[in-house]
Amino acid sequence: MQTMTMNPVSDPSERFLDALTDAQRSAVTHTEGPLLILAAAGSGKTRVITRRIAYLLSLGIPPWQILALTFTNKAAAEMRERVATLLEAEPESDRLTRGLTVTTFHSLCARLLRRYAAHMEGMPNWRTKPDYTIYDMDDQSALMKRVLKELELDKSQWQPRAVLSAISGAKNALQSPDEFQAQSSDYYSNTIARIYHAYERALRAANAVDFDDLLLLTVDLLRRNETARAEVQDRWRYLMIDEYQDTNQAQFILSTLLCGSNSASGVGGVRGVRGVGGVGGQPNVCVVGDPDQSIYGWRGADISNILDFESTYPGAHVIALGQNFRSTAPILAAADTLIRNNSKRKHKDLFTTREGGSPPTVVLCQDEHHEAKLIVDWLRALHDQALPDDDPDASSLTWKDMAIFYRNNALSRVLEDECRGAGIPYVIARGTAFYQREEVKDAIAYLRVVANTADDVSLRRIINKPARKIGKTTIDRLDTFAAHHELSLFKALHAADQAQDISPAACKAVAKFTGMIDSWNAGGTFMGSDIPASLADLVSRVISESKLEDHYIAASKKREDDAQKLENLRELVSSARDFELEFDPTNDPALADVPADPTQPIDEADTPPLLVMLRAYLESIALVADADAIDPTAGAITLMTLHAAKGLEFPAVAMVGLEEGLLPAQRALASEDELEEERRLAFVGITRAMSHLTISSARYRTHRGLRERTIPSRFISELPEGGITLSDQTDAYDDTARDWGAPGGGADFDNTNTPASRFKPGNRKPTPKLPGELSYEREVPDIHNLAAGATVRHPQFGVGVVASISSRGMNARATIEFRDAGKKTLVLQYARLEILE
Repeated sequence: MQTMTMNPVSDPSERFLDALTDAQRSAVTHTEGPLLILAAAGSGKTRVITRRIAYLLSLGIPPWQILALTFTNKAAAEMRERVATLLEAEPESDRLTRGLTVTTFHSLCARLLRRYAAHMEGMPNWRTKPDYTIYDMDDQSALMKRVLKELELDKSQWQPRAVLSAISGAKNALQSPDEFQAQSSDYYSNTIARIYHAYERALRAANAVDFDDLLLLTVDLLRRNETARAEVQDRWRYLMIDEYQDTNQAQFILSTLLCGSNSASGVGGVRGVRGVGGVGGQPNVCVVGDPDQSIYGWRGADISNILDFESTYPGAHVIALGQNFRSTAPILAAADTLIRNNSKRKHKDLFTTREGGSPPTVVLCQDEHHEAKLIVDWLRALHDQALPDDDPDASSLTWKDMAIFYRNNALSRVLEDECRGAGIPYVIARGTAFYQREEVKDAIAYLRVVANTADDVSLRRIINKPARKIGKTTIDRLDTFAAHHELSLFKALHAADQAQDISPAACKAVAKFTGMIDSWNAGGTFMGSDIPASLADLVSRVISESKLEDHYIAASKKREDDAQKLENLRELVSSARDFELEFDPTNDPALADVPADPTQPIDEADTPPLLVMLRAYLESIALVADADAIDPTAGAITLMTLHAAKGLEFPAVAMVGLEEGLLPAQRALASEDELEEERRLAFVGITRAMSHLTISSARYRTHRGLRERTIPSRFISELPEGGITLSDQTDAYDDTARDWGAPGGGADFDNTNTPASRFKPGNRKPTPKLPGELSYEREVPDIHNLAAGATVRHPQFGVGVVASISSRGMNARATIEFRDAGKKTLVLQYARLEILE
């Protein structure tokens, strides 16, 4: 089929090239042959893509010959809408876009598979009819559970989602079950191959495909069937791909097959396929992306697709869009200086015409609580700042103009607490509030049963989670037994050996479960030497002894999302520790068992102290969802991961947790490729900021209830010398503060051989507090008047005698022999001790 032309739109240069920069204009008007558009963050790439489509139409290119691919339905819809808006003033604008294809990779593949289903009969991987069903993740998980049951594989050992993730990786690498089997060399991979075969048979029986199949089968179709391949190449003569740095192997091969590149031949394609109407036989393929924003390697994205574009398409033209329309010059300079430390990139000069702007601030904090307070205070100051009288165009920032980014979801908990305490509205973007996350709710359900064994709803949630061989049939029979004898389900569990048709194995599993609960609450009495010494200790034991921790440790080796869940469980221990330090039962009028005399120790009350603490903690969590309503018209601060932030922009951005092991992540420290991806992730975060940027690093961060010393992220040292403001808000009386000197105007580490552990000493300068920052200093007991032998009172543990004191300053600890609670070692900074004599 020859390339057709339609009547061109009038005066395209005026309509579609107006107000474009020279680089943007070149990208729009370069229509023939392979083209790589290196689009820096905030450079207007969507504008270029949509103007380029409109420009092609203005030249008389039929709309059905243009194909634009992106990754999300939202992005595709926005592009279609923008093109329609550009053309709405033209006569017969509807006709100009009829047949134009702007869609996602998966939507395109679904269409092609339905259209060419008849051509795939007899092909090795084909197993569906044109009316196939597309399974989403829940459907896939349900099917996988059935498959695992048929294969007699334990779901606790072979987690359905982890297995599906492994199979997804194989499909994105275009590996069939047989091909995956052929390269399997150990028990794990051989078992995955066995499951992969069974899963594919189950999909075939259900006439279904999953999302990965859409790509795999379409590639197989276009490789093997010349008729289908020729038709799609003849129809779409102009191919555009957005976010090309995020394409995986399957999407790369699909794109080469769509445009007829010989690159597909090296992986099973057909040599000699002609180009799609390009110059000199080269296809008209235009890809848009930025290697510096490639942050999805962990889910299969291959940065080499964009880095090797010129090798894939010899003679390709490259246009760099370096002008940033989003960020001020100081913010852009910080991002540019940081990303230049990567080697796997295509350099482009970044610049902006936005004048002025304050430099980014790097704030050094005491701990995660101090960090959260400083960030929230800073955002409130921006929200409340007065507008200058001499600038009529100035406008104050609303809450919706602000965002807080973090590397791991677990970091949101302290930030959420601070926002709630400050009465500032917030939303969790593309995620779930901390206490609503599945793994956290599971742990809380355990705690609710510990506090109240009659809580059947919580008990049903955790009785077989993780799997402990207490199946639905057993639970149903115990339900019947409980109803007949008017017992709670937990009491029925204790009497399982008296119930009918409960197997010895099930009775043993039930007895082990009830024994575990009883060990945590001493059969409901909360008394005895084996009872946890603190709330944090109880939460830690529950997570460990319930096997929730082991479950996610095993799962995290196969799936990164489960590693995040493990961190969230550990953060729950820190949450319990924080609550314990701040809890004062005498201030809670709801606790009837607390004596009216506030000087009387809690231990002398009838209710065991740990139960009082646990009940109060669970109540505080339950009330989080019932916070006072806040005016929605004022918007809300957005809390989100750095990965979720990609493609967005905010006038004010805070990035928290820039520490070794967080950003960059721990797993990246042993791999240069992964370290570069972590640096790209930091770059993405910085370039989301339009006018205000604060980056924070905490001296100490609590991990699983333990306060641990951190190492500042090497990325701080890679920010421009003289291009940032360093605000050191760590304790002046803490000896370790000397480790964090403040180089003039920038941050500097010695990164020669190992991750930096400190700022260069000797350059410490007084630095002002952040704008609007409130004073934040914990009250530390006067330890000069506290000595061994002193009698003290603790709000939870009661009266005791100091046995010894170790260290001084921020880390001072006292070992105290309490009359009723026994020996405890407390951090004086948090202990809230009253010296009695």
